[in-house]
Amino acid sequence: QDGGDAQRAAVLVRRGWCVYSVTPLYRFCRGRLREYARLLSAAIAAHTQRGTAVHVGRDTDIAAALSSLPGLQRSESDPPALLVQLSSKSQAYSKNSEDKIVWSGCFCCVYGDDLSETLPEDFTCLPLFLASGAETYTSIVGSWFQKTFDCSFRRLAISPLSLSWMVAMWAGCKVDKSASAVELVFSVPRLPQPLDISYAIHPEDAKALWDTVQKTPGEITQEEVDVFMDCLYSHFHRHFKIRLSAAKLVKVSTAIAQAHCDGIIKILHSQYLSGVLMLLTELAITQMQ
Repeated sequence: QDGGDAQRAAVLVRRGWCVYSVTPLYRFCRGRLREYARLLSAAIAAHTQRGTAVHVGRDTDIAAALSSLPGLQRSESDPPALLVQLSSKSQAYSKNSEDKIVWSGCFCCVYGDDLSETLPEDFTCLPLFLASGAETYTSIVGSWFQKTFDCSFRRLAISPLSLSWMVAMWAGCKVDKSASAVELVFSVPRLPQPLDISYAIHPEDAKALWDTVQKTPGEITQEEVDVFMDCLYSHFHRHFKIRLSAAKLVKVSTAIAQAHCDGIIKILHSQYLSGVLMLLTELAITQMQ
């Protein structure tokens, strides 16, 4: 990434995102982003001012902006990411004041070749959607895109298996010595009251364990992930006599990113941004199939 692209992509780092899987957009034209922004602004105004006529193009309290976010693609068939931002004009609005961004969304596709190469020309493959802000705006934006481009949104659930892959992959990444601990959160089923178990591992210990498990640098197998998790389970059982394999893994947290089974993600390290989005793109495409 060049400096400008990296700076714009930084909007995705260090903030919580709700993650969705999106079917291909029909007849989406990147040359019409300004027109789409005006139409989306009008749709938001119509929702917030129900019963009042709204004219497309007239100034509204909430303004939408759509822009391409280049630099995230990792293959020739990946289209540029699409950034959607909603901004609010302050009541003390003046020409010199900046609008406050109240909601952000990002459509992207990182190594989505399997889906992109099989699509007809009229469709655009942006299967991963990240939303940050009020759910009301997420619902309005999602509804507008569904009606305009004949697509559908579905919250991306992250399975315990996918979470175990994430913690194994991210624990093996090189990070600063001051990195936070690797943490796994488990939910214990079939109890009258909810009970979560938090398991924290020093990042250097987690990386050392992964380095002993991984056979071929740069490649990861299901067997290696299973061995990595089994080692963590055995260590925990040896000290606390609790079998974590009987509980459900619901959240993982590393210096690279945090992920929750409900489809909430927080990317913490800009160097690994594309890698995290690649994994989420794969999950989004798999959920569609």
